[in-house]
Amino acid sequence: MAWSWQYENGAGDPVGASEQFEQRSDAETWIGTSFEDLLEDGVEQVRLLEDGTEVYGPMGLRPE
Repeated sequence: MAWSWQYENGAGDPVGASEQFEQRSDAETWIGTSFEDLLEDGVEQVRLLEDGTEVYGPMGLRPE
């Protein structure tokens, strides 16, 4: 299995993707440490994908 994040702008348009991770926990840990950099690059929300299939999302990156 391969886990990755699809990046989206505020309108929900795809604007990129993360590297692939072997474990879901690795992908989730990575987003927790990388979200500020993604926000600086214009990413507003992400979706977690498993082998290209959406697992959950969209998940906003800004604190509520």
